[in-house]
Amino acid sequence: MPIPEDVTGHEIDKDVQQELQSLPKGLAEDVAKNLVMVANLIDEDPEQAYAYSKIALRLASRVAAVREAAGFAAYANQKYSEALAEFRAARRMTGSVELWPVMADCERGLGRPEKALDMAGAPEVHKLDKASQVEMRLVAAGARRDMGQIDAAIVTLQSPELASNSVQPWTARLRYAYADALLAAGREDEAREWFAKVIESDKDGSTDASDRLAELDGVEFVDALGDDETDGADEAPAAAQDTSDDDKD
Repeated sequence: MPIPEDVTGHEIDKDVQQELQSLPKGLAEDVAKNLVMVANLIDEDPEQAYAYSKIALRLASRVAAVREAAGFAAYANQKYSEALAEFRAARRMTGSVELWPVMADCERGLGRPEKALDMAGAPEVHKLDKASQVEMRLVAAGARRDMGQIDAAIVTLQSPELASNSVQPWTARLRYAYADALLAAGREDEAREWFAKVIESDKDGSTDASDRLAELDGVEFVDALGDDETDGADEAPAAAQDTSDDDKD
């Protein structure tokens, strides 16, 4: 597969570069370039990222970073069985537990939420850093929801990290999961409150919390121009229409 000329392979993390030093120089460069393509494409074009990951895997299957990249590429394409196999291989090579939450989420993807919950209670969780522990909590709550245990999911998400006013990289996602679970439980007022808190912490707009909150408040965004109206387009691009019960006669 073609690789842009401006991709040198040096863009990857230093730790990965160090892993690749076990390979002949030319091979290491080829693998690095393919790993860069995986990283660049995994969000916007996961299928292409997956294709590049398969090339890297064919070239250097005994490198843990390659197995991990292949796992994430498969995971992004909902190939959970394949992703789990790659994550397990990477873990065997490194002895690290950092992939434990995503491995548990693969179990969810394979329709085995009970297995994900078992992993959430395993000793490995205590070895995770704070961010990964929060991720594990999110996976466990998702598993509870998979099993129809909405109230248990809500309790699972209740934690010091959720209660904290400090905004961390995981804060928006944790609050969003909690708000969504509350809404699923029919606790609409509380859900509205927590979606508002998501907006406060979601500086990058990575969630659709503002849309969810607007929906709860009965605000519907509509095109201000009818299908047959073309004049004055610059003056009225869009309007917000309140469809709440209070304004209906």
